[in-house]
Amino acid sequence: MVTDMQLVEEYSETVEDVISYIRKHIHEPLDREALAEVAGFSVPHFHRVFTAQVGESAVSYVRRLRLERAARKLRMGAVDITEVARAAGYETHAAFSKAFKQQFGLAPSEFRQLGCRVATQFLRKGDTK
Repeated sequence: MVTDMQLVEEYSETVEDVISYIRKHIHEPLDREALAEVAGFSVPHFHRVFTAQVGESAVSYVRRLRLERAARKLRMGAVDITEVARAAGYETHAAFSKAFKQQFGLAPSEFRQLGCRVATQFLRKGDTK
């Protein structure tokens, strides 16, 4: 008989495997169905388990990682915001700008103009998971 504690440990290991997969495949399309398959769970069960373990849905987690990666590129001096947007999985500059502003409270062009220390603080503040 599986105890609650064993189940929590198994779920934790499974979610860590999914997070590792996400990080290795962040440049590829990652939807709930594909991630649920990696976990070996149904989509609804995966959504419940991932959200309970991580504190945000898998889709939100992937979006946040991609936006943080984009922010690092901007901080490092990437000039073409449209190119950064496409690398983050956004088809348009407008969609990327909207998502970026929701995540960081600044437009990508404003973020790019921040000093390195200030930009790093924005990234650390959002990196709670």
